[in-house]
Amino acid sequence: MTSSSVASHSAQLSRSVSSVSDSTTASPAARESDPTLALHRSLPPATRARARYATMAVFFIAGMMYASWGVHVPTVRDKFALSPGMLSLALLAVAGGSIFAMLTAGSWIARAGTRTACMAGGITMMICGSLILVTPWFWLLLVVLAIFGFGMATLDVAMNAEASAVEQALARPIMSSLHGMFSVGGMAGAAIGGALLAHGLAPAAHLALASGASLVVLLISMPAVLPHVPHHAEHAKASSSNRWRSGALWALGGLALVALIAEGAMYDWATVYMRDIVAATPSVSSAAYAAFSGGMAAGRFGGDAVRARFGAPQLVFGSAGLAFIGMAMALLLPNTFVTMTGFTLMGLGLANMMPVLFAAAARVEGVTAAEGLAQVAGLAYFGLLLGPVLIGGVAQISNLPIGLCVVAACCLVITVIGPRILRRWKI
Repeated sequence: MTSSSVASHSAQLSRSVSSVSDSTTASPAARESDPTLALHRSLPPATRARARYATMAVFFIAGMMYASWGVHVPTVRDKFALSPGMLSLALLAVAGGSIFAMLTAGSWIARAGTRTACMAGGITMMICGSLILVTPWFWLLLVVLAIFGFGMATLDVAMNAEASAVEQALARPIMSSLHGMFSVGGMAGAAIGGALLAHGLAPAAHLALASGASLVVLLISMPAVLPHVPHHAEHAKASSSNRWRSGALWALGGLALVALIAEGAMYDWATVYMRDIVAATPSVSSAAYAAFSGGMAAGRFGGDAVRARFGAPQLVFGSAGLAFIGMAMALLLPNTFVTMTGFTLMGLGLANMMPVLFAAAARVEGVTAAEGLAQVAGLAYFGLLLGPVLIGGVAQISNLPIGLCVVAACCLVITVIGPRILRRWKI
């Protein structure tokens, strides 16, 4: 299908967008009548396949850019001679920019389309990424980091909205494997960054190189994403109103918040647990993070097949149950082999929480995919910030194993109520 015929088809279909039901309990038949979905499924198979590969590339560079920034957190600390509190302020600037984007950008992404939003968010993220280590003043660094976080979150919502559109166009689950590409991009960004720095490349040059390479991939990928059908103003206004009233979105967001409390805690406390409780060597303690991350990546590349075979409720039930078992193993039998195995199971279990919840958020009736994703992602991000602090607080008044019992409890909560929520709203 040529670009002119797609544009013509889009124009014809856009006139009927406002007829799509705004009810959050609309039937699957109503969802199938969505003109955007009808357009996407009418595209040739090769066009839909190219859109999938393009989205995979965007997820990869998003992960690579995030990891490239993460590699240089110590560099930022050393350059500005930051105390732990001031470094936390810098990290909070990224988080603040991200949360602001998730609260405000959903409606604009729905109007502008995922191609425009990915370009805007990605270019913003990459420009700011290249500037992080060349800013001369700390106050300016905070501004750059806040805009970096805003661009990162905009890209995150847009690429997940595109992923949902591609998944529905292909009529089979692919969301988990796309999130797997984010994990692979993160591992590649960290590994390549570490290798280049070890060979003497200047940190600022590394961030500039990562940003430039990501920009090239983004520009090459964007022409292949699915065409956008603009929403009428009335439909967009109704979507914004429904977003805050949707019980389905609040329930999904609550699950996402709980899931990322557990995930965020593992990223920050797994290595500490290995060192202080298991009494592992520094090298083995560092491997705990790798075991968890490896389990996450493996679980995501296998999650689509499980969801296609058994459905999302069963995948959430089994995954959360597996994560609970893994955490219980690590807490009850704190030796090196069992704990590493438990952390790997934790990674496998938590791997598909966000892909499944994001896919469900993008399908809530009466709300555009971008706004649904923005709300669920925003709530989830609070969990990512809260998790490490919550575990640290509990550990402060008791001990770290009891603190990490919070992670096990989160997994148990999702095991019990997650499948019920997905069945309740048929998403």
